[in-house]
This record gives sequence, structure tokens and C-alpha cells, in this order.
Amino acid sequence: MNTASNPSHLAQLIVEAQRERRSLGELDNDLYPADMAAAYLTQQEILRLRGVEAGGWKIGSKSHTGPIQGSPLPRDCLFPSASQFDRVAYAPVGLELEIAFRFNRAFSPRDQEYSEDEVMAGVGGMAATIEIVSSRFAAWPRIEPLTQLADLLNHGALVVGEFVPYEADFDFVHPELELTLGGNSIVPAAVANPAGDPRRLLPWLVNHHTRQGLTLPQDFVITTGSYTGMFFAEGPGQVDGQIGGLPPVSLALV
Repeated sequence: MNTASNPSHLAQLIVEAQRERRSLGELDNDLYPADMAAAYLTQQEILRLRGVEAGGWKIGSKSHTGPIQGSPLPRDCLFPSASQFDRVAYAPVGLELEIAFRFNRAFSPRDQEYSEDEVMAGVGGMAATIEIVSSRFAAWPRIEPLTQLADLLNHGALVVGEFVPYEADFDFVHPELELTLGGNSIVPAAVANPAGDPRRLLPWLVNHHTRQGLTLPQDFVITTGSYTGMFFAEGPGQVDGQIGGLPPVSLALV
């Protein structure tokens, strides 16, 4: 198996599928990423083939102490609040309400890893975001986790609310929130970020990014996992999100 060529080939298939608004079916087994390193290489290839820079990251964990993973977000997939989206381009349309952070400094590659204290001292702002989750694979979500990771962690678009100064005493574990579609609440009975306090994800990101020889700019938008799970929108409508203490965020599905 020529594993070195697989990330480029898989990335090309993903980019073509997105451009042509079609879903990928079953692929040859040797095209799927064999490990996390191959999946992360595929992410970088997707951005390279699309000719777009990263404008942020999505990061998350499935438990309070579990492993962390993430994906760079193409800069052209970041949108201001009140943007409008064609549902066909993002089918199936999953909606998630999240908190994003920005740093007040850049982090450059270095031999020594950045400590938690260094990273947290660099947090400058926070905002509410709504992610549109979408896959390039027809069988999603019933595909292997490594394939989802390679496919930019099923990222479609990120709508970013207004940033406000970071507050360390903000309730990041149990914030008050609301998410509606067409005026109807789509918040589940149990509301929580699987990672617990999403700030625990930030040191991982800084070190993961800089280990690749890349500087993490201070303007990157870093969204940190859903408080509301994922809701699949079956029709058009206005989507409004609110996390207590943060400016609201909204989008329109047409």
C-alpha cells in the first residue's frame, strides 16, 4: 500500500465531491486513512487543493478526559452572523451551538511545548458560534472516525457571533443557552459539551498546530464542540442561537 499517496488522492476526491455537490460512495480500502497522521495530512491536502488558507480550527473530545482531535477550518467557510445558506450545498444539514475563542497573541513553532498556563494567558476573546455540520460521504454518520477526521471533521460552515473580551469566571460547563429553528427550540433535554470545560482543548490545539511547523495566528477562530448535540434541519428556516453573556448568533437556511 502506498500510504504516502493516499492523503492526496482522498483529498482530491473530497474536494471534487464538494465542488460538484455530490456524495462519495464506497471507496477502495487503501484510500481510507490508515491512522490519525494520514487523516491530518488529508486535511492539509484539502486546503491546499482548494487554494484556501485556514482561518480557524474546530476541536473537541467525546468525554471530559478523553483524547482530543480537531480540524483546520477553511477561511472561506467562516461567516458572520445573519448569513444565508443554501441547504442543498450542505446536505445533510446538522446544526450545533458552540463557544469559540480567539487568542490575543500568536503562537510560533518551538522545541518546547506550550504549557497550559501560557496558552490560557493568551486567550483574548470568546463568541457564540453555530456550526453547519456536513459530510462529503453518502453513508455519514456511519463511516469510520478516521475518515470523518480526514473530511475536516464533517465541517460545512461556521457562523461566528461577535467576540467579547474573555472572562475566566464565565460558566463554560453549564451556560444558559437557546437554539431555535423557525422559532421552535431544538435544544435537547440534556445540555452539555462532551469535553466538559472546552478550554481544556486549547493547549492541545496550540501544540498540535505548532508541531507542524506552523504559527497559530491570533485571529484564528477556535470553536470547541457542541453544547446542544447535533440537530438535523429537514427544511428551511431562521436559526437563532444564544449563549447567556455572549452576543447572539443567527443564520438563515433557504
